[in-house]
Amino acid sequence: MAEPDRASVRVPATSANLGPAFDCAGLALTLHDVVEFAVADAGLTVEVSGVGAGELPTDESHMVVRAFRTACEQLGWTPPGLCVRAVNAIPQGRGMGSSAAAVVAGVVGAWALCPDVEGIDADAVLRLVSEIEGHPDNVAACLLGGATLSWTTPGGARADRLPVSDEVLPVVLVPEGTLSTHLARTLLPASVPHGDAAFNAARAALLVHALTAEPAMLLEATEDRLHQRQRAAAMPETIALVDRLRAAGHAAVVSGAGPSVLVLTRHHPDDVPGDPASAVRVREVSSITPDGWRSHPLEVDHGGARVSRVAAGVSSS
Repeated sequence: MAEPDRASVRVPATSANLGPAFDCAGLALTLHDVVEFAVADAGLTVEVSGVGAGELPTDESHMVVRAFRTACEQLGWTPPGLCVRAVNAIPQGRGMGSSAAAVVAGVVGAWALCPDVEGIDADAVLRLVSEIEGHPDNVAACLLGGATLSWTTPGGARADRLPVSDEVLPVVLVPEGTLSTHLARTLLPASVPHGDAAFNAARAALLVHALTAEPAMLLEATEDRLHQRQRAAAMPETIALVDRLRAAGHAAVVSGAGPSVLVLTRHHPDDVPGDPASAVRVREVSSITPDGWRSHPLEVDHGGARVSRVAAGVSSS
């Protein structure tokens, strides 16, 4: 039997909110899940290795499969069978966009394999993945890469990518425990004081300037009054760590809904690759981090979701 058409989709981890820009800002990070899709004669096969192996479902309830099926419905295409193989590196349930990565991988995989379409319509994919995920901040960064601003219109989600300064150096601190995004959202108040809303609007605007042109302003630009402190009861250790890092001068925020912490430290403009100055900054962050937390010094992923499609009988390079 001839080898089936297949596509491989690499999707980055993401951190949303970045402090004040609740539900509208996201940052893609150099930690990836890779999902391979193959059209089969019949049935469904799902294999998971890496993070989530033995824990994630391997049937139609797998989030990648659900997203793939939803995209197929929109495209009016039903493959006779499907094989999915996921190699995961993104931590699950820790505010690093694992569900967004799964949704983006599934939808992009369907677009890549559907015989009735040529190329991937990023705008259409963004609208669909935002509908599936419920909000566009993580999925926009995962799909487009870099730092993104996203918003919703009557016609669906929109997003744009920002040119992130080369000085920005993300470090993600990951605890052992997990936190449900749904639970975290239930802790948010239905309304906020006007003064707090104005405070966050100013900081969110400053955040764009800090990310793109003045990274030295990231500490002030990542101040928040709308969502982090309100979720403290669900993740007291996370909020305590954010407070300690910020008191030491580091631009630390809750990563997404938590419980991980994102620190936006900096390469110095005069740093060269391998220069110890950046390593010193990472060590400073790590020295404040409690035992049991894992430190991930990363970079900004500027490419977003990457797909390669291989036709039947053609070997990949």
